[in-house]
Formats: sequence, structure tokens, C-alpha cells
Amino acid sequence: MKNETQEVTLMKGNEAIARAAIRCGVDGFFGYPITPQSEIIETLALDKPWETTGMVVLQAESEVAAINMVHGAAGAGKKAFTSSSSPGVALMQECISYMAGSEIPGVVVNVQRGGPGLGTIQPSQSDYLQATKGGGNGDYNVIVLAPASVQEMADFVDLAFELAFKYRNPAMILSDGVIGQMMEKVVLPPYKPRRTEEEIRQQCPWATIGRTKDRKPNILTSLELKPEAMEQHNIHLQQKYAEIEANEVRYETSQCNDAEYIIVAFGSAARLAQKAIEIARHEGIKVGLFRPITLWPFPKREIDEIARGKKGILVAEINAGQMVDDVRLAINGKEPVEYFGRLGGVVPEPDEIVDALKNKLM
Repeated sequence: MKNETQEVTLMKGNEAIARAAIRCGVDGFFGYPITPQSEIIETLALDKPWETTGMVVLQAESEVAAINMVHGAAGAGKKAFTSSSSPGVALMQECISYMAGSEIPGVVVNVQRGGPGLGTIQPSQSDYLQATKGGGNGDYNVIVLAPASVQEMADFVDLAFELAFKYRNPAMILSDGVIGQMMEKVVLPPYKPRRTEEEIRQQCPWATIGRTKDRKPNILTSLELKPEAMEQHNIHLQQKYAEIEANEVRYETSQCNDAEYIIVAFGSAARLAQKAIEIARHEGIKVGLFRPITLWPFPKREIDEIARGKKGILVAEINAGQMVDDVRLAINGKEPVEYFGRLGGVVPEPDEIVDALKNKLM
């Protein structure tokens, strides 16, 4: 008999997020519909996981309410997540900062659309800075994973929760309307049982359902009135972020060994860049692809190493060039770095990337 967990299924990226969450033993989803990510909550409502795994699915009254529900559930050691699109995630930034400050490991899915403001329902990558630099207040970081396929949408659910709980830090899956809405073949992860209350107490001794050593209730807060104590907490957070940067960088390269030029792109832009590289190589131009998978921590050292001796680097994005400064800082002026992108929800053609490579670097 065919193993159900290895069954290949055709589905949208948003549907893959929802169905992977059910299989990964997630305890709760709290969200609010917004294009182009509404299929996540719609799929969960259709599949009714509360009847099979016990997973809670709740449509909150707003994005602010949804992230605060994640804050409460994750503070109790539960695997909880929310999803939204760009303006909805903007509304969540205050609570994401609170979660980072309280070291609470929730997951946020952002299926980006064009902006600023309400913008358009068309796909974009213009939330890069919001995700990687911290859209809320204070010195904090969110672990950011950027899928480039429907398969990675499914795979990154478990990975996001794994990293969030390992480091007690919010994690984000930063997708966009292209990956969220497109349909591809996907193998969903095997089922994991949801943890029992006792297992949560053992694995998450910090959670609100647990007790301190002197039997007092655990209190999770980002508030500290004494400046010296707040400074020590911030130093602890910075040490944790340094550990994440040292251990959790993820990236992918393609055709870089003989390349004279490198295109750096993430998410759906990386898919377009891959086709652009195919066109360029057909014309005799040796180009390779560097795809950051973790946008934070950003693969600075790895980009620097692969760029050495190249004739030029093109950063291809579906935004106004939000990642290009990170690439320039990584390379530190040793090789020329140029940017190409389209704005406001316009998705470029691969030919446009090839033309930008020729016009800007050759």
C-alpha cells in the first residue's frame, strides 16, 4: 500500500501551509482573511482539524486580535501561528515586538502583496525590511524564512516552529502572492501528534502553565522598569541573536562554479532569476544564482565568498531594492553590485532580468 505521507498532491502554496500545519501537530491558528493569503484560513476551515487532531482554528475580529491570541497561546507553550498579508502584518508589529521581548516562540506567515498602505492585491516582496529589520520597536530580530516553491511552503512550517521553540523567538515565513497562489506538486510532511500538557511542561519549563523553582507561576513579560535590568535582558537577546546568526544561516546556489556574474534573489524572484540564467547562458553569458533562504539571519559571509572575483552582482527583487544594501554590505565594495526590480505588484519577466544584467554590469 502506498505510504500516505509520501503521496504527491497538487495544491496552492497557501493550501500547503494549512495542511502542513495540521500534520505538524500545531495546536492553534488564529487569523483574519486578506488577499492573497485567505486560502490558509479557508483550507483550515474546510479540513476541520479540530475534529481530527484537536487543532483550534479561529477567525479573529482583526489582525491585532489574531497576533495577540498567538501571543497568549504560544506563551503557554502551544504551537500557535497566524497568517496575513502585508498591511495585516503591519498591524501585528507591536505584538511581534512584545513576543520577541518576552521570548515567546510564535510563527507568522506573511503572503506579501504590493504597497505601501493598502496597496494592491498583486504579489510583491516589499516587506523585506519590515521582516528583517524589525517593524516594531526596540532591538530585536525575527527569524525569517523565504520559500521559493509550494514544497518549501509546506516544509518551512515545521522548520519555523522548530527554530522558534529552539531559540524562544518569533519566526516568520515570508512568502508572496506568487508562491501563495500558484499550484505545484507537493509532498506533505508526516503526521506528528500534538504534545500533551505534561510534554509541554517538560519541553517548555518557561511557559505560563509551568512553575518556577519556588513553585511560583511563570510570568512572561517584556516590561522591565529598571534600566540596568533591561540592559542585561537586551544583552541576553543580542547574544541569542548572535548564536542564531552563527548556526542557522540557510541558502542555495545554482550554477555558480563557472559563473562570471551572480544574481542574488529570494522567493519568487529567485524562480524568475533561474529562468533568466537559463536565457543568459544560452546567449553565452555565464551567470549563477545565490538564493538566501533565511533572510534573517542573512547569509552575509556566504555571499561575500561566492562573489569574490566575479565581474558583478545583480540583486533582483520585486520591490524598490530592499535587499540590495544587505548584499552591498556583505561584499563591502569588492565587486560591483547593481539592483533590478519592479514595484507595486508588477512581476518582472525573466528577459527583463537578463536585460538589466547586460545594461548594468556588462
